[in-house]
Amino acid sequence: METQQLQLKRIRLAVFAFYFCQGLCFSSWASRIPDIKSFLSLDDAAWGTILFMIPIGQVCAMTISGLLVSKLGSRNILKYAFPLYSLSLLAIGLSTTQYSLILSLVFYGICGNFCNISVNTQGVTTENLYGKSIMSSFHGGWSLAGFTGSLIGLLMINLKVSPFHHFIFIIILVNCIAFFNHKYLQPDMKKVRANPEDQLAKKRNKPEKFLFMLGIVAFCGMAAEGSMFDWSGIYFKDVVKVPESLVPIGFTAFMIMMASGRFVADKAIRRWSRMRIIQMSGFLIFLGLLISVAYPHIIVTTIGFMIVGLGTSSIVPTIYSIAGQKTRIPTGLALTIVSSISFLGFLAGPPLIGYISHVTSLRYSYAMVSLLGICIIILVSQIRVFKKDKTEIVENVVINE
Repeated sequence: METQQLQLKRIRLAVFAFYFCQGLCFSSWASRIPDIKSFLSLDDAAWGTILFMIPIGQVCAMTISGLLVSKLGSRNILKYAFPLYSLSLLAIGLSTTQYSLILSLVFYGICGNFCNISVNTQGVTTENLYGKSIMSSFHGGWSLAGFTGSLIGLLMINLKVSPFHHFIFIIILVNCIAFFNHKYLQPDMKKVRANPEDQLAKKRNKPEKFLFMLGIVAFCGMAAEGSMFDWSGIYFKDVVKVPESLVPIGFTAFMIMMASGRFVADKAIRRWSRMRIIQMSGFLIFLGLLISVAYPHIIVTTIGFMIVGLGTSSIVPTIYSIAGQKTRIPTGLALTIVSSISFLGFLAGPPLIGYISHVTSLRYSYAMVSLLGICIIILVSQIRVFKKDKTEIVENVVINE
């Protein structure tokens, strides 16, 4: 029994490591965005177009990534997709023109999509092995990597290390971690369905409508999250007007609170229900961004970014969890639908901010993003599975009392 528990912990640690490595790659790129933008002398509109190359790559990969993962298995896909994902940082670091950066980011988006679907499938498999919800802790690993990556980026910037050499260090680090953990990844589990109604749903392979609604809620949350990843450094540099050495502080503060929130999310959900937690998350996104826009001072804006980090921390893991539990179709397919919609928000939101900023200002763009928090509050109240989940929480509390 103890040996089995140790094996489960080692499997969980391996999956956590891949979430961490993927997050470290992305945060490393995000931490050097101001430098790359300045090096290429691009305005906000041109930079918005550049950022749109990542979702283009993602969309291109979506047409085949789900099929390949289901056919070959997420473990086999990660074996090749993750090294390519990390190496795409090298191409970004070597980009000296706008066009070479565009090609590098499209490739980055393609590899990122394969990694995203594969690592979340591994998360679902491990969650099934444990028999309880642990998805938030995996996403906490991604956020912890974001915090770590921002600190490394801060160090590299202050040491005057170029993005290229910075990325080489990250590539070596994450591939070493992946090498020692890949063998503990598990074959994808097939969902056994004994209920005739569930068998019929599987045969029809028809996803429920609420999955698309969940995807839209996560889309709003990840659009706000993406705005922090891709624009927080530029906001501190151009709007708050901090010294260059302090540019990553806002992003670091955001990641600290985001990581912290994800490690306590499961406990909060058990006490207050998923519906209340996501509605509160939407309010925190609105409040944090509104503070940052109203008072663009280094201390006030840092606090605002911390509030946004706490707000975005619980949305995606909670959405993934309820999608996997409430659907009648295979869990992997449900998560692919939700994650595909939500990740588009993460990648398409930042380019739109660039376009709005070019016409108006970056402060106005962030004010527009804050309204996504209100959208989250309204949308969640209209999704039936959240109401059922809230009723179940109340009934459990009454029984326990």
